[in-house]
Amino acid sequence: MIKNILKGIQAYSGALTLISKLNLWKFFYIPIVISVITATIIGFSAYILSDNIGEFIAKAWIWDFGKETFTAISTFIGAIFVLVIGLILYKHIIMALSAPFMSPVSEKIEVYLTGIKRHNYRNTTFQEQLWRGIRINMRNLVKELLFTIPILLLKFIPIVNIFSTVLLFLVQAYYAGFGNMDYTLERHFKYRESVQFVRKHKGVAIGNGIVFILFLFIPIIGVILVLPLSVTAASLKTVNLLKEENRLLESKILVP
Repeated sequence: MIKNILKGIQAYSGALTLISKLNLWKFFYIPIVISVITATIIGFSAYILSDNIGEFIAKAWIWDFGKETFTAISTFIGAIFVLVIGLILYKHIIMALSAPFMSPVSEKIEVYLTGIKRHNYRNTTFQEQLWRGIRINMRNLVKELLFTIPILLLKFIPIVNIFSTVLLFLVQAYYAGFGNMDYTLERHFKYRESVQFVRKHKGVAIGNGIVFILFLFIPIIGVILVLPLSVTAASLKTVNLLKEENRLLESKILVP
């Protein structure tokens, strides 16, 4: 697992160079705008809601002694809760809406890596790519929330909350990497086959997602570069995995 996580992270090393080499920046303009707008809306919402959620949690402490301490802890946990849910919503929104723009990026990277101008893969339209992105990310959103909410509750338990933070980060990373890998997988696999493939290579998905999440903590630059770099890195690694498993469904006849 750790070895595969490192492979997912290492794929970022050549991402920026490849984007420039293949002239891919033009595909990222609209996704970057989507990313910035979504991050701004969620950021303001998180700022407004964090105190309210903290106060709501604090009402559970009905005694006078320790009220201030519990309120302070509740406010802190409320901020974490809003931040985590905000990150989850952010990444699934931008991944779903960016799907039709990221698929051409992944396709060009695949052609570059394989040397074959066209594969015998599933042809999908803009609308189909958008629907696929929405479907995958809605599925991942529900599953991620089912894992995340119990983990957040563990933060009320001393010592255990340290481990819950690491677990929470890995869950976030896995689903971020999942979405990035699917931009390549959607050309080769149907929905369920893609889910099975990512599960098999969960370490790579986590590695890709770790860098994705860390980028979001970089002010302004993070939300601008997170999609270009993470999608490029995921495409590089996913294509190589498909090649290793002979699952590219490639046609030996070059099609103009």
